[in-house]
Amino acid sequence: MSRIFLVDDHTIVRDGIRAMLAAEPTIEIVGEASNGQELLDSLPTTPTDVVLLDANMPVLDGLATTLRLRAEYPEVRILVLSMLAHERYIGQLFDAGASGYVLKSAEKAEILVAIQTVIAGRQFLCSELGLSILRKILVKEEGEEEVTKAHKLSRRETEVLQLLAGGLTTNEIAEKLFTSKRTVETHRQNILEKTQTKNTAALIHLAVTQGLLD
Repeated sequence: MSRIFLVDDHTIVRDGIRAMLAAEPTIEIVGEASNGQELLDSLPTTPTDVVLLDANMPVLDGLATTLRLRAEYPEVRILVLSMLAHERYIGQLFDAGASGYVLKSAEKAEILVAIQTVIAGRQFLCSELGLSILRKILVKEEGEEEVTKAHKLSRRETEVLQLLAGGLTTNEIAEKLFTSKRTVETHRQNILEKTQTKNTAALIHLAVTQGLLD
C-alpha cells in the first residue's frame, strides 16, 4: 500500500485527485494540505511514502517545500503535479530533490505510472513535457546548424580570423600572409559581415563560442 499525501491550495483539485485515486487498491490517501507548511506540520504524525505536490502555492510553494522535504524527510518521494510547464522551473524542482513532474492535464493512467515510478526510486517526467522539451532541443540544434552554415568562412578568411584572435595587427597579418593591408581589411570586413558582428572583439567572442577557431 502506497501512502499518498495531497498538497494543493485548491480544495476542488484535491477532491478531484482523491476521487481519481480512491478506487486504486494499492493507494491510500493519508493526508491533505493547502500549502507546504501545513504538510510539514502534519508529517511528524502522518507516515507518508509520496507527497503529491502542487508547484504554485501560498505560504510555502513547491520549490521551497521540496527543499525542506529533502532536508527533513529524505525518505519521502516528491511527485510534483502542476500546470506550470516552464522547463527551467521543472529543472529547479528536480535539482531540489523532486522525483517526478506531471502536468495536471495528464491522464489518470500516467499519474498512476508516475506514482509507481517514484516509489520505485526512479525519476519521472510526463510524456507531454518530455516531447515538448525534445522539440525545443531539436529546433535549437537546427538553428545552431543554420548559424554554423551561415558563418562558413573561406580558408583565407579562417586564417585571418585565427591571426586576429592571436592579437596580430592588420600590418602584421599582411606581412605574415604575404599580402597587402587592404586585402586583409577586405577579408576582415567579409568576416564581420558573414558573422554579423560589429567589431573585432565581438567577432572573437563569437568565433570562440561557436567553434569557428581551431
